[in-house]
Amino acid sequence: MKCGEIIEELEKKYPLFMAEPWDNPGLLAGRREKEVRKVYIALDATDRVIGEAEKAGADLLLTHHPMVFSALKKVNTDDFIGRRLVELIRGDISYYAMHTNYDVVTMGEQAAEMLRLRDTEIMEVTYDDGSRQEGLGRTGELPGEMSLAECGRYVKQVFELDTVRLFGNPEQKVSRAAVLPGSGKSLVDAALRTGADVMISGDFGHHDGIDAVMRGLTVIDAGHYGIEKIFVSQMAGYIRETFTGLTVYTEKDENPFWVV
Repeated sequence: MKCGEIIEELEKKYPLFMAEPWDNPGLLAGRREKEVRKVYIALDATDRVIGEAEKAGADLLLTHHPMVFSALKKVNTDDFIGRRLVELIRGDISYYAMHTNYDVVTMGEQAAEMLRLRDTEIMEVTYDDGSRQEGLGRTGELPGEMSLAECGRYVKQVFELDTVRLFGNPEQKVSRAAVLPGSGKSLVDAALRTGADVMISGDFGHHDGIDAVMRGLTVIDAGHYGIEKIFVSQMAGYIRETFTGLTVYTEKDENPFWVV
């Protein structure tokens, strides 16, 4: 199967026009006419991931986060982005990223389903053509009322995490959650607007967390990686179901940092 044929199917389900304006999803390196038999799926195109894709003999590297966000004026091995691009091109590995277009179509809904949220609604609508509505995150009712601490333990269990951070009184009762894989601090307003009393997301800094609590929103920070890692297994399942005859490899589930 040609790389371009795979991309065509991916973009039917996850259209590029649904990505945020600042984002850069799509084919970032390689050839559409490349014959693809092996696909490697990861969250980020790191040196380790590219090396593993090469060892696996992958023809296509598919990641969530784009390695290239802004325009490049040169591509050489003097910097890490250029070095990675050169390595991919030299290995004839086509490289495709699907970021916020995937987030709005699938990831928020997947996270909400894993948390068993009920009566969900889109937290922040980013696309609405009158017949179809998509957006970032989902807000819904938790399986039952619980304390913030209990909810934190529940999030750890669902997403198989070692730790989460809580902002707010651990004993406070919560019942309506807003979940946003990745970074959530910019969507506190949306979480409050949809009636959430706890936000489950990542990348909350000191002031982001205490400010949210002051506004009536408790926070469970599962880390940027903590929830977004579901992309790898979910996308692997989609590729296997949609494209027969492809061999799919996935990166090892490993947090990019250590807590000591």
